[in-house]
Amino acid sequence: MSDRAALLKGIRVWLALFVVCLVLSGATAFPLVHELRWTDAALRALSGPRYLPGLTEWISRVRDGLDTVDAEYPFVLYGTDWLAFAHLVIAVAFYGPYRDPVRNVWVVEFGMIACAGIVPLALVCGPVRGIPFWWSLIDMSFGVFGVLPLYVVRRKIKRLERMGPVAVSG
Repeated sequence: MSDRAALLKGIRVWLALFVVCLVLSGATAFPLVHELRWTDAALRALSGPRYLPGLTEWISRVRDGLDTVDAEYPFVLYGTDWLAFAHLVIAVAFYGPYRDPVRNVWVVEFGMIACAGIVPLALVCGPVRGIPFWWSLIDMSFGVFGVLPLYVVRRKIKRLERMGPVAVSG
């Protein structure tokens, strides 16, 4: 396998991993009410109140809130449907760099900017919405862990770009 082919394969593997995580993250935003009920029940079954009282209390509070919203104001959950949809649409955008990494490096850079934006969003909106700081740290970790594969991909794309265009024989 040539250096160019190996580099392209590495870029595509990292992008595929990133897209799978983005799709899973989005898909889990649709069934929030059921997920929170399941998580709350699992924490209680696994002695969460004893070993993780802060987490158990927070999950229970969020579950109670979502149950109320679901029962009385289900249209509010439409916002999380749009959140899920946004994840799926952004994932589709990464087909561009998968197909032609050098020409579409901007999509990877856009993703890196979006990941960086998670940190100030969590730091500003978390306290405004009454989110515990430790939960904001978990939210911020999505940006940190999301930027890592994109950083690797960008470096590989820049290396591919320095190799020059593919020579076409004819």
